[in-house]
Amino acid sequence: MARPHERWPLLLWLLCALATVGSFVGARDRATWWMEALPVMAGMVVLPLTWRRFPLTPLLAGLLLVHALILLLGAHYTYAEVPPGFWVRDWLGLERNHYDRLGHFAQGFVPAVLAREILIRHRVVNGRGWLFLYVQALCMAFSAFYEMIEWWAAEALGEDAMAFVGSQGDVWDAQWDMFLATLGALAAQLCLARLHARQLSALKPGGETQGL
Repeated sequence: MARPHERWPLLLWLLCALATVGSFVGARDRATWWMEALPVMAGMVVLPLTWRRFPLTPLLAGLLLVHALILLLGAHYTYAEVPPGFWVRDWLGLERNHYDRLGHFAQGFVPAVLAREILIRHRVVNGRGWLFLYVQALCMAFSAFYEMIEWWAAEALGEDAMAFVGSQGDVWDAQWDMFLATLGALAAQLCLARLHARQLSALKPGGETQGL
């Protein structure tokens, strides 16, 4: 039987597995589903293999599940056709479905906490200022790399990749995506740093925050 401190990640993993199956069933575009859901499935493989050696804080584990749910909902409908995005569009009088904007904000917000956890626990940087800069740079670089993946997919698959790219005719879509990921990383660092530091200090072994 799983010990109490192991039940939380196991529960999150099971919830993510159920959400992945539910997202796949009746997915609007199967090719898009695989492209969008692949990071989630990769995480579901990696985390169980590393959890005992590198257990995550409850904050990061919970955020990873939320991010997975955002990705899986987008994978099921394709980002341009997620129903809540249409509800917000109609409510605010917008011109397009902005669910993909939420996805890219999360693409900065959640990886920022992941990057903090790895950098702090492996003692890669010293000092709050350098930590903030490294985390922000990593998240911005990842966002830019993801936009290149979308570009390569569009070049390789043509019209078949349009649901994956999700630009909806917006010529500034890539710039908006990177901007929102940047804002997400900033928001995570400014809002969650103290809570994250407290949870890191409670981890044993390797929970030292070194004043960060």
